[in-house]
Amino acid sequence: MADLTQSIIHAIQDGIPLTPRPFAHIANDVGSDEDTVIEIVRDLQARGVIKRFGVIVRHRELGFRANAMVVWDVPDESVCMTAKRLTEDPAVTLCYRRPRRLPSWPYNLFCMVHGLDRVSVQQKISALRRAAGIQELPYSILFSRRRFKQRGARYASPTAPAQVCADG
Repeated sequence: MADLTQSIIHAIQDGIPLTPRPFAHIANDVGSDEDTVIEIVRDLQARGVIKRFGVIVRHRELGFRANAMVVWDVPDESVCMTAKRLTEDPAVTLCYRRPRRLPSWPYNLFCMVHGLDRVSVQQKISALRRAAGIQELPYSILFSRRRFKQRGARYASPTAPAQVCADG
């Protein structure tokens, strides 16, 4: 992997700077220019090295004390449409598909809902079920009991080069 690409991966894996032009800041740090950094990041995304950019929000610091993972048992042929409907609602902050682990775990679609308290989260989930037209689907609400450290994906360490496959 080119040294510049590796430097950019290393620079972004702990998060991009909270500035109006974060890629210009990164470019300055790695000895390049903003357009080149953006081009390399786009290429890494196109090749699937970087799956997505996202924000890690510290919900508790914003007053959201109740956090629930809602797990759904969605027919396989309608998972994508159901996920689309769920993610259209601002109450859903995360939504993804996972394989079922039968016979004990029939759920294949997961979404996160945050609220000020458990009652407000349960109300949001009820409204979400109606809005998405999925009242009949089996589901379970799993409230968080503690918070784990969140961080972005790790692509490379200072001592080990990132591994990127050219063929996907």
